[in-house]
Amino acid sequence: MRGTFPQAILDPVPPSLLARLRGDLSAARRARDRETTLVLSTVIAEARNREIDQRRTLEDGDIVEVLTRGIKQRRGAAEQARRLGRSDLADVEEAQADVLEAYLPEALDEQEVRRLVHELIEGGATDMGEVMRRLMPEIRGRFDGGVASRIVRDELSP
Repeated sequence: MRGTFPQAILDPVPPSLLARLRGDLSAARRARDRETTLVLSTVIAEARNREIDQRRTLEDGDIVEVLTRGIKQRRGAAEQARRLGRSDLADVEEAQADVLEAYLPEALDEQEVRRLVHELIEGGATDMGEVMRRLMPEIRGRFDGGVASRIVRDELSP
């Protein structure tokens, strides 16, 4: 069968999230987009620091955690800036959070999380800690953990 390729070669593997961030950083630099360059280089540095701390290569789930933390920090800074009457700084922080949000996987809605919680409870998870421990890897970066905790409490209550 000369001239044929294995299916794995024909179906390219999508790039990792970190590779996508690095590629977009290069594009932002070429386009001289200072704001995007700043936010992407910062999040890539945070990911690299986490790799060093954990002494392992980060997977996409780990990168999602870094992005989520960055978004949360920027939203908090924007809120604080607005309270201090600095809407100009708040707008910058919000814009940076929006750039990072574009890299997160598609968000889950509350009904989908409730369905996951029901499955975990039916699968034998009986207490709050056990359900949350199994649920969080599934929803991390796609749904707010605090709201998920409330849903688990609601579903476990008699």
